[in-house]
Amino acid sequence: MKFGIDRLLTEPNLRAPLKGKRVALLAHPASTTQDLTHSLDALVACEDLNLTAAFGPQHGMRGDKQDNMIETADFNDPVHGIPVFSLYGEVRRPSGQMMSTFDVMLVDLQDLGCRIYTFVTTLLYVLEAAAQNGKTVWVLDRPNPAGRPVEGLTLKPGWESFVGAGPLPMRHGLTLGELGHWFINTFKLDVDYDVVKMEGWQPDAAPGFGWPLGERAWVNPSPNAPNLSMARAYAGTVMLEGTTLSEGRGTTRPLELFGAPDIDARNVLTEMRALAPDWLNGCTSRDCWFEPTFHKHVGELCNGIQIHVEDLSYNHNTFRPWRLQALAFKAIRRLYPDYPLWRDFAYEYQQGKLAIDVINGSPVLREWVDDAKSTPHDLDALATTDEQVWLKERQAFLLY
Repeated sequence: MKFGIDRLLTEPNLRAPLKGKRVALLAHPASTTQDLTHSLDALVACEDLNLTAAFGPQHGMRGDKQDNMIETADFNDPVHGIPVFSLYGEVRRPSGQMMSTFDVMLVDLQDLGCRIYTFVTTLLYVLEAAAQNGKTVWVLDRPNPAGRPVEGLTLKPGWESFVGAGPLPMRHGLTLGELGHWFINTFKLDVDYDVVKMEGWQPDAAPGFGWPLGERAWVNPSPNAPNLSMARAYAGTVMLEGTTLSEGRGTTRPLELFGAPDIDARNVLTEMRALAPDWLNGCTSRDCWFEPTFHKHVGELCNGIQIHVEDLSYNHNTFRPWRLQALAFKAIRRLYPDYPLWRDFAYEYQQGKLAIDVINGSPVLREWVDDAKSTPHDLDALATTDEQVWLKERQAFLLY
């Protein structure tokens, strides 16, 4: 199969509209061609393209910023001599000065298929700035490695943030190119937009179910996105960022496991199975031990649970990471009623709101966890309604 960048490079007719235009690239470390040449280098090498600027999202063009909320500075590319502007530094939205450096922006970002992954919001901000400044945006499309399944509550009005660009469920099942069309329609943007589609992408095909296993190398799109397993689990495990539990940062399996020094993981798993056994379907959940080398609970031995989605137990159609993680929170609350589960800090600079609520786009999940009388059926009913509405809404934007 071919990603959008590979088609642009190998099909001169696709590049023809860019002749005589100043071109910018929005990219990160996973923006590579099939032979793992970085897209910036590959596009500069195209004699019929005039690359005048580049942009980097959260974690930077080079992917050097390990944690969230660590900003990246602008710099000049030492090889190509062009400015590289940070969209996670002094600004989140491109400034007018930045926009003046190009006519067409090529967006070549590997997404993870989750609303909270900030590359989604960066795309929206770029589209809004392009509409205001009369610029063109092309997305060089890439796979959604989590595939087409949909899961989670829809973000509610008033809860928009850098980790919540609009009324999307947590796991949206779209590619970045498709999301661009949805943004333009939803926010009524008057912008010149196009998608260089992939060729041969089969999101329902085993064993990758979205990611072309065996065909393309995995390159971390952000420092703690090391493999396909993380991408599959992320729509659930990302919620751990709003808790006092470790999400495995500082281990070799970040966002595939979770735990803390003061929980009994086997008891948590037992409680989860008693509450909603079907919410653990499609994967194997294993109790484990780990000691983070940085971040939460650094240097402390944690008891936790690892979510395995890389063996024969994995079922793409029944695995529901958001429900699984929500169930773990509920089990911990039932076993340890006074456990200080929710982390209180200005998550992505949102003041006066709990991080778990910012992540979920409303307080609904937290309130469900903390309500001793609520049941899995209660949350499932709310989420299922949102999911069915989204499945119908997104149909008009599917390109594959």
